[in-house]
Amino acid sequence: MRYAYLGPSGTFTEAALLQVPGADEAERVPAANVNEALALVLEGSVDGAMVPIENSVEGGVSATLDAIARADHLQIMREVLVPITFVLAVREDIDALEQVTQISTHSVAWAQCRGWVQANIPGAEFIQGSSTAAAAVGLQDPEQHHQAAICSPLVAHDRNLKVLVEGVEDNLGAVTRFFLVTRPGPLPAPTGVDKTTLIVPLPEDKPGALMALLEQFAARGVNLSRIESRPTGTGLGSYFFSVDIDGHLAEERVAAALTGLHRLCPDLKFLGSYNAAEGITPSIDSHNSNEAFIRAREWVGQLLHRL
Repeated sequence: MRYAYLGPSGTFTEAALLQVPGADEAERVPAANVNEALALVLEGSVDGAMVPIENSVEGGVSATLDAIARADHLQIMREVLVPITFVLAVREDIDALEQVTQISTHSVAWAQCRGWVQANIPGAEFIQGSSTAAAAVGLQDPEQHHQAAICSPLVAHDRNLKVLVEGVEDNLGAVTRFFLVTRPGPLPAPTGVDKTTLIVPLPEDKPGALMALLEQFAARGVNLSRIESRPTGTGLGSYFFSVDIDGHLAEERVAAALTGLHRLCPDLKFLGSYNAAEGITPSIDSHNSNEAFIRAREWVGQLLHRL
């Protein structure tokens, strides 16, 4: 097996990938960005790619949302949660915070540590890196000039970097959610604790258009665990929705909701049903159970025999 991830080695994305069974023995291919990782999947160079989708502090990762929405022939096979903590790694000749004038890291990491930096190194300049790991590796490059990097403890350990301060994140307990994306194939079997991800273009910009879409879920007792609007790129006022729902396509209520949704939005894109990493069993009313849907369908079938 070959998997792509956002490199270089030591990123949180690689940590997420290593949670996939067998990934520690698979070939891991670092990619510069989400688009490159997904392109490797589409062209068949790798079997799957691990990409970040949302953070508990910063919300959705727009680059991933847009890339997955606009690509065809991709499927989400698994979600992975990674607790996020950061360290301030420095060059060997740095012994105090007062010596740090430039800090490099990824923009998402900077947003999660900006408060700490302003409180402890208020004059430090932010230098954007392509990833937290790339910023950390740059500390060992004499041609780069930042004295510090905000990165994961993993890359600091692997690169034998000097860590000046641990736990520099503003929000303790932050978590980032990742998707393992592959080419379309058989769906993972339902477990009773599952999610389904959809891309829903707004079919028409008019009053009640979004309500009509949401009613398809509410009427079948399907909970939305995430909904985010993103511009389609075709002009102002043109949006699609990235949606996660609780449940698996194999469940009657989910299949019925998608059937109703497809009538309103034929361009609906199904991205996959997969086991929910949080492990929280959704609450389902008895009239929305599989058995209730089956009984109702059988009852209608008996009536149709009278025709």
